[in-house]
Amino acid sequence: MNIAALKKTARQVRIDIINMLQATGTGHPGGALSMVELLTVLYFEKMNINPREPKWQDRDRFILSKGHAAPGLYAILAARGFFPKSELSTLRKFKSILQGHPDMKVTPGVDMSSGSLGQGLSVANGMALSGKLDHKGYRVYVLLGDGELQEGQVWESVMSAAHYKLDNLTVFVDCNGLQINGSNEEVMGVQPVAGKFAAFGWNVLEIDGHNMPDIAEAIDAAMACKEKPTVIVAKTVKGKGVSFMENQVSWHGAVPNQEQTAQAIAELERGLGI
Repeated sequence: MNIAALKKTARQVRIDIINMLQATGTGHPGGALSMVELLTVLYFEKMNINPREPKWQDRDRFILSKGHAAPGLYAILAARGFFPKSELSTLRKFKSILQGHPDMKVTPGVDMSSGSLGQGLSVANGMALSGKLDHKGYRVYVLLGDGELQEGQVWESVMSAAHYKLDNLTVFVDCNGLQINGSNEEVMGVQPVAGKFAAFGWNVLEIDGHNMPDIAEAIDAAMACKEKPTVIVAKTVKGKGVSFMENQVSWHGAVPNQEQTAQAIAELERGLGI
């Protein structure tokens, strides 16, 4: 694994996120920036995918359950070659293939439409169970926000995945601690996340969600685990890589102006904090 190359990719993905949002004037930077390393390792190192065949039946699947963080997914898909990077500037525009939330019908590389929080893991369970029944070797990955864990449907899905022993399923929880109205603990406490999943019978791993070797090692451990689904509880920083956005709930759904965009890109190009 070429860590230097992966870090360079992640840095450019963050720059693309900032440029996308500034160009369209709307979107969610905080949670898009916090998940960049997770998606970079997945899409460039671990997932069995073919950008030339987005609907290849034996591909690994990925669901971004916290669909409002779509700019992060779009930047990764463009970097991986699913569509030209020029499409990024059309984010949220009329007839664009890049809508405000992922749309599997129009965006190459999107395996499931998402955005209504709490639903992604239910769909991932169905994909994983289908793979088992059809004797397919693909794996299913889903990324949840930690605030999203406040949705009851998530825990029904957690219970189901353990019951059906979906060891071809891996969940990432992007634990950046913040959601639209404040910190998780202020709105509705979700901790202990690891303990809750363990109580439901999952294989539980806890990592630094910005440490690429740790991410890769955790994915390998998930692939090696049998008879249990795996959750990777990733401690992250909302707004990671941009000093004035980091750990600031106000940047959940705000967009930088031109001056802020210039500062953010300058910091990212210098690699400050990442």
